[in-house]
Amino acid sequence: MSIIRFIKNWTLPISMVIGVTAYSVFAFIPSLDKAACLFAPFFDTILPLFMFLILFVTFCKVNFRRLIPVKWHLWVSFFQVLFVFVIIAIILSFRLKGNSLILMEALLTCIIGPCASAAAVVTQKLGGNLEEMTTYTFLSNFITALLIPICFPLIEKTSDITFMGAFLKILNQVCLVLVVPMGLAYVVKHYFHRFHRWVVGVKDLSYYLWGCSLMIVTGTTMKNIVHAETSVHFLLLIALLGLLLCVIQFSVGRFIGHYFNATVNAGQALGQKNTAFAIWIAYSYLNPISSVGPGCYILWQNIINSVEIWMYRKRGLERSA
Repeated sequence: MSIIRFIKNWTLPISMVIGVTAYSVFAFIPSLDKAACLFAPFFDTILPLFMFLILFVTFCKVNFRRLIPVKWHLWVSFFQVLFVFVIIAIILSFRLKGNSLILMEALLTCIIGPCASAAAVVTQKLGGNLEEMTTYTFLSNFITALLIPICFPLIEKTSDITFMGAFLKILNQVCLVLVVPMGLAYVVKHYFHRFHRWVVGVKDLSYYLWGCSLMIVTGTTMKNIVHAETSVHFLLLIALLGLLLCVIQFSVGRFIGHYFNATVNAGQALGQKNTAFAIWIAYSYLNPISSVGPGCYILWQNIINSVEIWMYRKRGLERSA
């Protein structure tokens, strides 16, 4: 029983350890090279499926009539935009190049990236408001879709990017990741009642689906770090600054939420990022090495999530004792 409880309390770190271990086994044992090449397309295919299922299960629990903006949405959005413009101002003011520019790009992707779709899962685990979190997830993705085509051409002059092209491409990603599972969940909730009761009746289903997807994302992140063409010291610097940035964003979000009785929601909204999306935009529009930033950020944000979940459960056990 204690082992089961340990797995429940630390699902996210366990998933990350399994992801890193699995990649290391296939990457550093020559006899498994062919197997690694065989499984790579499979994992690339099932990851979007996991994200789709996570959101579908989460949205099945949403009260769609309560999906309206609230005051803390405005303040969290303001600080996300402010942080982005601070990084852009630093890059342009000092005319950064080389590793200095890559470092700032790595941090920028960890800020400009939208709120993670799975943030609603953690928010629900921490007793937060699922509807407010879901509403902000949509708002955050729209803000990101506006900021990227505005900001990226300023710092990467050679990027083949136009406003409408990037906006429509990112908006398409948002629709596939968010709108389709939400629409399907709405239909199931209102017209397939028996199936809906079964979905919402499986305790923590979306949470454990997220744990499975985290194994795949962590393995991919490990691959990006191993194949990054730069020094170990520079990678460590990106990782450490990513940790600092992660703590700052969670702290600022929780500080904002304190004034609106939404500490959990606002902290998750500003701190937890869609790192898979951030890695994609880094590869698409910036120096590929900058993708190490969001790759490390996923480690820090999920350690924070795991500690918050453990503390929340501990307080619940103390109250029930």
